[in-house]
This record gives sequence, structure tokens and C-alpha cells, in this order.
Amino acid sequence: MGVNLGDLAIKHPIQLESLAGKTLAVDAFNTIYQFLSSIRQEDGTPLMDSKGRITAHLSGLFYRTSRLIENGIKPIYVFDGKAPEFKRKTQEERARIKREAEEKWKKALEEERLEDAKKYAQATSRLTREMVAEGMVLLNSLGVATITAPSEGEAQAALMVEHGIVYASASQDYDSLLFGSPLHIRNISITGRRKIPRQDKYIMVEPEEIRLEETLSSLHLNREQLIMIGLLVGTDYNDGVKGVGPKTALKIVSEIKTLDDLKKFVNAKYGDILPENLEEIYAFFLNPPYEQIEKIKFPTLDPEKVKKILCDEHDFDPNRIGNALEKIEKQLKETSSQRKLDEFFK
Repeated sequence: MGVNLGDLAIKHPIQLESLAGKTLAVDAFNTIYQFLSSIRQEDGTPLMDSKGRITAHLSGLFYRTSRLIENGIKPIYVFDGKAPEFKRKTQEERARIKREAEEKWKKALEEERLEDAKKYAQATSRLTREMVAEGMVLLNSLGVATITAPSEGEAQAALMVEHGIVYASASQDYDSLLFGSPLHIRNISITGRRKIPRQDKYIMVEPEEIRLEETLSSLHLNREQLIMIGLLVGTDYNDGVKGVGPKTALKIVSEIKTLDDLKKFVNAKYGDILPENLEEIYAFFLNPPYEQIEKIKFPTLDPEKVKKILCDEHDFDPNRIGNALEKIEKQLKETSSQRKLDEFFK
């Protein structure tokens, strides 16, 4: 779920085309969970093939990634590695919530409350090792690079931006900002017309960029204080302080300079409720595990392998897949020709 910084971050709407020629480090798990949650039938049943195998992750990865490539964007999907030990409590809580959502989904289906059924179904999404492995093979067959981080994918993506390996990080969550990503992009995988839940209304969702230094400057904070805001409102590693949202956290942190000061303030006002490993979580955001990468090696597009995975193995429409692949090949040829032209005139 990530840290809630939506009310504080300075966001600028952009067009997808403005990212042409840019390389983005995409938080793979966050993105695939979006597909597993949203690509469902009206009763909440996930997209599946004729053998009953879930294919929502493959559909999302193929069509949304194809769109990025068609717009001249070079995505690199960064997958999570080993989660820090202090994330276990969050993982256990998420598993409990999924089990409860499954029961509510079944009951809603029995009572024919389809809108409720779909809502509960979306909260049951699970990403398996098999899905991850298959997703990586599909992406590589599309000519898209994949990386497995030593720990959190968002941390790896953030530091890749900081080290100049990629242009920006991309995720729906704001955690990359706590990990220090200088430039973060949201909404690249959900761009377009979206229905507002329980209303007969639609909104247009556009990509938006967040520059870390601009946000920090507008809030009159440094990154350490931004991390403290995260600790107050809650992160993937701690529950936060009950009743403290982003704006209240900002007021608190604006008067506090160190983590010790934060602990003293919370203990005095709210009691001894902060986790014992608060320093460890704070240090993790400041210096997360990171794999040094000098240069990204991109695989070669293999249309036949893509067709084998999607059409032969999972019943995707050969015509739709073929048409999308033709657009990708056209874009890659145009990009290659432009690169050669640019090199000629250097």
C-alpha cells in the first residue's frame, strides 16, 4: 500500500508522449498488483485462460508495456528481492485482509451484489512466484529489461535515478520519494478514462511527475524529515500513529529536527506506541540495499516467443497480439533509425 504522501507531494500533470526517449525504472510488483486487481469481470472473477489459470498479469504487462514502447519509452521493470525482516508483520496483516476479502466476495456473489463483489475481489489479489517468473519471461521477450533488487524494488529504482542510470522511477506509491528518488512518475500504467467507484461518472487519469527537491522545498523540509512524516502516517514497515495524517504529521515534523526529537514528542503526546525498531526502519529508508548497475542490457524483441506465451499457452487473441507487436516493431525501427541519424550528426 505504501506511504500516504498524496496530500503533500507537488504533482505536475504530463503527457505520456513527453517521456519519449526516456528510460523509466518501474516498480514491477506495484504495477502487476494493479493489473491483478483491476483486470477482472463484473463479478470480480480475474481474467483467466481456458485452463482456469489467471492471466490478468500477462494481459496488463503486455498491453500497458506495449503502449509505453509505442510512445518511445524504455521501461525497466524492477522486481522485489528479499523483503526486510521488519516487513513480515505487514505481510501477515495483508494476508489476513485478503482472507477476509475472500469471504466477503463469496457472500456478495451469493447475494448477487455484483458491485460489492468486484470491490472485495480486487482486495484478494495474490502475486505468485509463477506469475513473477512468467511475467519476466514475457517482458524479456518484448525486449524489456528486468532487474531483481536485493531487497525492495522501489528502493532499487530510486537509487537508479539518483545514480543517473534511468530518468525516473515509476510507481503508484510514494515510497520512492522516501528512498530518495529525485524524479518520480505516477499513473503510467493506469492512464486513460476511469470510472469512479459507485458513481456513474468517469475521470481522466494522466501521468504526473513529482520532483523530490521541489516537494521538499515547498514543505521546508529535508529528506530525513520527509521520512519522519512517513513514520508518523505509516509505511510498509510500521503502523504509524493513529489519527495522524499527512498534514498533521507535517506540522509535527516542521518543529522537529532529529529522530530522537520525534520519539520524545510522540511519547509525550501519544504514549509509547512507536515500534522498537524505529531506528532500523529509518536507516533502511536512508540507506537501503542496492545493486550497483553500470549499464542496462536490453534483450532483443522476440515476437514469436511472445505469441507462444500469450496465444499458444494462454489463449490470447492472435490478431490483437499480432497488431500490437507490429506497432512495437515499427516504433523500435523508428527509434533505431533516429539514433543512427543522431550519431551521424554528432
